[in-house]
Amino acid sequence: MTNQTAAHAREYGGILAVPEKKVLLWLAQRMPARVNSDHLTLLGLVSMFAAGGGFCLARWNRYALFAVIAALVLNWFGDSLDGTLARVRNRQRARYGYYVDHVIDLGGTAALLAGMAVSGFMTPFIAAALLSAYLLVAAETFLATYVKQVFKLSRFGFGPTELRIVLAAGAIRLFIDPWVQLGGSRFLLFDVGGAVAVVGLLAAFLYSAICNTCRLYKEEPL
Repeated sequence: MTNQTAAHAREYGGILAVPEKKVLLWLAQRMPARVNSDHLTLLGLVSMFAAGGGFCLARWNRYALFAVIAALVLNWFGDSLDGTLARVRNRQRARYGYYVDHVIDLGGTAALLAGMAVSGFMTPFIAAALLSAYLLVAAETFLATYVKQVFKLSRFGFGPTELRIVLAAGAIRLFIDPWVQLGGSRFLLFDVGGAVAVVGLLAAFLYSAICNTCRLYKEEPL
């Protein structure tokens, strides 16, 4: 990975971006010296695998969904705070951080969706489609970061934090009742949510790909 990619700017247009940034700065300034950004990155990874494991266990005991919620909170703490802590302490490692963070995001998301696929709350086909759509968006984002020097953390006002909140709310709803009625038919709540997410991700992929292609074509005409 080149220094060009490492020097990118971060753009977070999520609904909660402003208050979240204030909270993260407050936490980073009070973090014990013995805790560094690598510890937080590891916490983010482990907690995402724990969330996937919680979904898996919920197949036999629905109370495991509360472990999923706790894991999502820990994932937010580790994944969101590691970069802020590095910046506050002026210990940024641009290429290392960019690479490791996103490798962990890819692996963690795969583990989370694998847990959903075996939980009984989402059919494996929907989980696989959702993972495929996520990977499309991730790949396009990485390519756009390279050519535009801007890494977008959110789409249509939704970033990782907002998605964690939606997922946690969904886990609570699953505990109450994993089914929904639509048009006189019964569907798994997470199948409906997953299908909507797939459509949204594909729309985001197409929109971004078309906009970036048009912009680059104007900047580099034949």
